[in-house]
Amino acid sequence: MSRYVRGIGSKTWVICGLAIALISIVSVKANTSPGAVTAAGAAETSTVAPDSPQPSSQTGSWKVEDCATCHADAAGAKFERSNHAKQPQSCATCHNGVAEHAKAMLSGQTGGPTPTLKNKKASDINALCLGCHEKSNQQNYNMSMHARRNVACTSCHSVHDYKSAKAQLKTVDSTETCYTCHPAMRAKMQRTSHHPVREGKMTCSSCHNPHDGNRPKLLKADSVNELCYKCHTEKRGPFLFEHAPVRSDCASCHEPHGSNQDRLLITKAPFLCQRCHSSGHGLTGDNNNTLYGRPVAAANPPGVTTTQTTRSSRQMERSCVNCHLALHGSNSPSGWAFVR
Repeated sequence: MSRYVRGIGSKTWVICGLAIALISIVSVKANTSPGAVTAAGAAETSTVAPDSPQPSSQTGSWKVEDCATCHADAAGAKFERSNHAKQPQSCATCHNGVAEHAKAMLSGQTGGPTPTLKNKKASDINALCLGCHEKSNQQNYNMSMHARRNVACTSCHSVHDYKSAKAQLKTVDSTETCYTCHPAMRAKMQRTSHHPVREGKMTCSSCHNPHDGNRPKLLKADSVNELCYKCHTEKRGPFLFEHAPVRSDCASCHEPHGSNQDRLLITKAPFLCQRCHSSGHGLTGDNNNTLYGRPVAAANPPGVTTTQTTRSSRQMERSCVNCHLALHGSNSPSGWAFVR
C-alpha cells in the first residue's frame, strides 16, 4: 500500500485538493440558496407565531378553518352543526374584506378593515341573505312590514350563536322571537281564552309567515277566514242561511290572539250582538239592569205590579245564544233566525 501511495505524483495530490475544495464550495452555496432561506424563514415564523392564520393552500382563499384560528367562538360547535358550515362557501361570502383584515392583523396593523355585519344597513343585510335563501316565500320579504320597518334578517336569526333547534333563531322558539317586538301579543296570549300557543301546540308561525309580504298581516292564507277554516272546517259552509259578519271576517267577533271572554270573543254577549242588533226582545229583557229605556206603556199592563216602567234590550245569562244557536250559519229550512 505504501508503495502505491509513494507512486502518486505531486500533480495528482494538487488535483485531489482542488476537487475537495470545489465540493465544499458547492455545499455551502446550496445551504445558502434563496429556497433554503425562505424555508428557514418560514420555519422561524412558524416557530415564533405557530397560531397565526394562513390562507388555504388548496384554493388560495380564506376558509372557515383559517378564520377559526382567531375567531373560535364564531366558528364553534354551534356553527359546525349549522347548514352554513356544510356549504362550500368561505367566510368571505358573507363578510367583506376578510383577506385585508387578516393581512392587517398578521402585520400588527391597527385600524384595518373589520368584516362585521353589525354596522351595515338592514337592507344590505337582507339583500345578502336573500341571495341564497329563496324558499318559503322569502323572496317576498322586501314587500313585508318587517322590511319596511328596517328589520334585518339578523334581528331574528343568528348564524354563529343561535339558540333554537330550527331556523337558527336568537331565542329558544319562534314565538319568543315574535314577542321581542310584539309585547302586546304576549299579553293577549296570557288571557283566559287563547289559542294553545302557551301550551306549545301552536306558534305564531302557525298562522303567520314572517318572510312573506305578499299577504296582509303576514298571514299564511289569502284572508282571515281562509286561515281560520284550516282548523275550523265546520264553520266554512256553505250554509242555507249565512250570518253576514261570519261571511265577512271572523275577526269581527273573535280576537284570535286572546280574550277574557269565552271562545275568544271580543266582548261578552249580548253586548257583542248589540253592536249590530240594537233592539232586544222586550218581554225577555232583564229590566233590573237599566234605569232608562223604551216605555212599556203609560201605565203598567194589567196584572203587573212591578214598579218598573222601562224595557231593557240586554238579555239574561247566555243571552242571545240561548235561542240563536247556529250563529255561524244554518242549513235548516227554519233556520233563518239561526235558532237551529
